Amino acid sequence: MTATSSAPAKCPVAHGFDAMGDAYYRDPAAHFAEVRDATPTFFYPHLNAWIVTRREDALTVLSDWQKFSSASNGGLIEVPEEYRSTIPAELMSRILVGSDPPGHTTARGVAQLGFLQERMDALQPEIEARAHRIIDRFENNGAGNLLEDYCLELTTQTLMALMDLDYEYDPMMRQLRDDFFQILASAQEPFPEPRRSEVWKRYTEANLVLRGIIESRRTSKAEDLISVMASARDEKGNYALGADQIAIHLTEFAAAGTDTTAQAMANAVLFLDGSPEARSDALAEPELWPRVFEETVRRRPSSTFASRRANIDIELGGAQIRAGDMVWLALAAVNTDPDYVEHPFTFDIHRTDPADHLGFSTGRHKCLGNPLARVQGAAGLKVLYERLPSLRPDDAEALDFVRFALLPARRSLNVHWDVADVARSKERAVRTLNLRVLQRREESDGVVSLLLGHPDGGELPRWKAGAHIDLHLPGEPEQVVRQYSLCSDPEDTTAYRVGVLRADAGRGGSLAVHRTLREGAAVTVSWPRNNFRFTAARKYLFIAGGIGVTPILAMIREAERAGADWELVYGGRTRSSMAFLDELAPYAERVTLVPQDTHGLMDLPNLLREPREDTLIYCCGPEPVLRAVETLSAHWPKGSLRLERFAAKEVEITGPEHGFEVEFAASGVSVQVGTGESILDAAERAGLPVISSCKTGTCGTCETRLLSGRAEHRDSILTADEQDANETLMICVSRAERGCPRLVLDR
Repeated sequence: MTATSSAPAKCPVAHGFDAMGDAYYRDPAAHFAEVRDATPTFFYPHLNAWIVTRREDALTVLSDWQKFSSASNGGLIEVPEEYRSTIPAELMSRILVGSDPPGHTTARGVAQLGFLQERMDALQPEIEARAHRIIDRFENNGAGNLLEDYCLELTTQTLMALMDLDYEYDPMMRQLRDDFFQILASAQEPFPEPRRSEVWKRYTEANLVLRGIIESRRTSKAEDLISVMASARDEKGNYALGADQIAIHLTEFAAAGTDTTAQAMANAVLFLDGSPEARSDALAEPELWPRVFEETVRRRPSSTFASRRANIDIELGGAQIRAGDMVWLALAAVNTDPDYVEHPFTFDIHRTDPADHLGFSTGRHKCLGNPLARVQGAAGLKVLYERLPSLRPDDAEALDFVRFALLPARRSLNVHWDVADVARSKERAVRTLNLRVLQRREESDGVVSLLLGHPDGGELPRWKAGAHIDLHLPGEPEQVVRQYSLCSDPEDTTAYRVGVLRADAGRGGSLAVHRTLREGAAVTVSWPRNNFRFTAARKYLFIAGGIGVTPILAMIREAERAGADWELVYGGRTRSSMAFLDELAPYAERVTLVPQDTHGLMDLPNLLREPREDTLIYCCGPEPVLRAVETLSAHWPKGSLRLERFAAKEVEITGPEHGFEVEFAASGVSVQVGTGESILDAAERAGLPVISSCKTGTCGTCETRLLSGRAEHRDSILTADEQDANETLMICVSRAERGCPRLVLDR
């Protein structure tokens, strides 16, 4: 807002300062530094406000709400007349950034329950899972607008998770983010028609939707932000806040909880590009990512100002400020005040106290969502650079901003990366998806099937017949990970289906599935992996024991599509225990069912007596069935048999173990593997980026190329031919062959 001609002249004025100029948007802190020595506090006519640049003066203002009020931030927002019955000016004056105690204290106390540090820490796995999913969409492009494609996408999705809002509200919340910032800025920087009416119409309609959601959660015991605020009561037992006020606060969070953190992540990319050593350190030590985020916010706060109205006459930084004057605290400047910060313009992620800055302000109006921003920003950067470590900005000097002095919002950050990162990242991190149980069915006695999909119906990573996924399940004392074969149609990219047999004497995974995974339940799963690959052939003999029928179902679909000849022999304890019989019914002439209680065991000797020309055997089931099939088909042509095991097979070990050396060629690191220690253990001890899941040689996650030496294979995945070829090994169980002192692996 430009000062009117009748306003008395105020001095000093920093003639070189321009909050609309390129220098300010390129680096606000550096632009403030150009005028700070001569005019530590100066009047800026464009905003009709005093600008404070020194930390000590800023703390004077921020520490006393009675002398410096926040009420003007909301009180100056003019609500169009047609919307005042729904959103009166008095309601807008209650926004957290625009109110003072006691009202501010009550509202902040209620909202703060939803931002407790332990809640934010608990949200971190969800943030990381969503970050991975977002990167899945664009990683093969090699370039893009990181701000839109990743930063804003992640912060918006995190906010939706924090509020427990279904994906149907996603467009509304994205628009609300932009609309609230325009409304907040209008207190100092008015915007013209027709945009003003359009923004207020959308903002009012969104508020009404949020009020309805709030009322529906008044009695909820859930821990999402809306439920926590809606159910909070005062000392008299009444609801602490009205739905209209909670809705107003939610609009604040929709803006501050998304754009500011997104801007900070984008700024971090730029700072890391200019600070190769910091970037290298963070890539090597992931625990440094919180420090990267803190130093970014110190060096360039997303919101460069905090504003107050002076209620007293006071001198600050040599300027005479009168009661009623607006005072804007330049957070970018106070964070780089050389009287307080050593080497203030150096991007240093190793500062003694990385959080010693005012990037989130301080005092009663310290950013309420700072615990979320800190967890989300660090997690978002960590996943981004794990997946795309070669990422670089196209033009670090580009100035594509929405030019608001309060929030200089970057509209784009165009970046590029080496698409070879995609393959490398798969070797360094187990990719996961956060899915929901869309359907649960009782398929037979003791067997349930789960249909898993994204809550928003989004496309899942593709897979081929024979693939499995890991399910991350609740367990005692810690979470357990179990592998289950996919048994849906590989052509269906909207859902995965698994079948799970309840094993009361098992390791606990199936019991967790049966007890906890009901329709609507959330579950983390890995990307599909395939150690039981379905290979093209003219004919197939499928042999399934019990729940081992699950991967065979997908193979039958593929065989049918290919027009191949196939036969299935399917054994189970009883007919009622044999799952998916309705799906097999159309193929009755090709399927032989062998319920043990009425037909005895499968007649494997007769079935496998005569080798069949151009035929592959695929077998999955309990270990006795697998061993029998291996033995009885030994005279078939080499490579005829393909097996998948539920658990690790017994490996006969003769003689004591010996230590040996392993060189990881890609990283140039060598380690000694001791007796009783796996290669995986030794690699982790050396800090190498190795991944694993089952640690029993059954899932294939840690399969690694063998460049030199001979391995003693102890896995349950590789065929005898593959083990003899000695091209790969599972580092969780396999070792160097006796007499081989050294292995060279491609990692």
